[in-house]
Amino acid sequence: MHYAFVWLITINILAYAIMWIDKLKSLYKWWRISEKTLWMFALLWGVFGIWLGMMAPIYHKAGKRVFRIWIPVIAVVWVVIVLYFFYKKF
Repeated sequence: MHYAFVWLITINILAYAIMWIDKLKSLYKWWRISEKTLWMFALLWGVFGIWLGMMAPIYHKAGKRVFRIWIPVIAVVWVVIVLYFFYKKF
């Protein structure tokens, strides 16, 4: 169980870093990280890093309605899944 939490923390830090990198790339008009990649991180355990990237100081993708609606929904689903497996074990 300990390794699962380390994995969740690591993947969320990586997702947050990807949000920062994509924000910088957007400011300098460089090649961007695709939204598919951001959604993949959100669906595969990195939703909290993506969600934090939508807040201060980055505000990346915060203006997009689809991100504002679905990222919190995915986060709630992941919390329910993690709590289910945590309490199922005990």
